[in-house]
Amino acid sequence: MLGFAFHHTPSLLVSTFRPLQDLLIPKMVSLGITKNLLTQIILVGILLAGVVPGNVKGQNCGCAPNLCCSQFGYCGTGNDYCGPGCKEGPCTSSPTTPSTNGASVADIVTEAFFNGILNQASGNCPGKSFYTRAAFLDAVNSFNEFGKTGSADDSKREIAAFFANVAHETGSLCYIEEIDGASKDYCDESNTQYPCNPNKKYFGRGPLQLTWNYNYGAAGNSIKFDGLNSPETVATDPTISFKTALWFWMTNVHQVIGQGFGATIRAINGAIECNGGNSGAVQSRIKYYTQFCSQLGVAPGDNQSC
Repeated sequence: MLGFAFHHTPSLLVSTFRPLQDLLIPKMVSLGITKNLLTQIILVGILLAGVVPGNVKGQNCGCAPNLCCSQFGYCGTGNDYCGPGCKEGPCTSSPTTPSTNGASVADIVTEAFFNGILNQASGNCPGKSFYTRAAFLDAVNSFNEFGKTGSADDSKREIAAFFANVAHETGSLCYIEEIDGASKDYCDESNTQYPCNPNKKYFGRGPLQLTWNYNYGAAGNSIKFDGLNSPETVATDPTISFKTALWFWMTNVHQVIGQGFGATIRAINGAIECNGGNSGAVQSRIKYYTQFCSQLGVAPGDNQSC
């Protein structure tokens, strides 16, 4: 979920290119490949290697304030990041607005649908007086692509998938904070972009139980709250709380929704639950998903498990 800045250095490119050229051209010419063609092949290969680093995940925003989020979801500076297609940050051109299918999230997430989830929680749950449909819809206004990509059925499936994972994480919107979360350490001290405040805890909070300092920091940058110094805001402001869940979803889950519900589980908690890690949790998520799909009148699709 972290963004990385990459800067192309011309001198390094040239110094890399010339030894490769001198080494390969004599051998390849003997195979019938012209020197000019081989030169172009090497140069294109190097350029592509520099542009698409293999150890970086795409679709990551929530960059530091001085960095731009490129059209491909990487953090950095310069025209490649801040120019055409720039999504957020100090863009030098107007951020692009992705096309949507015109679906109305409010029409899908009706009062009856939302309250149906909330009513599954016990009466003394703290979430019953915290999570509201109005706060959810207010938060959705900041995420134009949520529930609006693909067909009308795709919109319903994404919304069902989102609330299925939310229902599992919070006990049907019962919990605001992780049980015994304050006793756990979610500070990644190796992450210098989003350093921990030693007086704060980054345990699970909100509809998708946002955890770790780097998630609080990146979410804060994206939706404009001080995630590192005031992580408790996620448990006191219902709109911010839903925004963090939607930020996490759009940053890490939205792009795999077409692969089936199982891909959403893998994106959220795959390392712990998938491949037999916690089959009970996986089945819980699937149960909520199929239930919500039925309520929304849409087939759940294939690849539900992970």
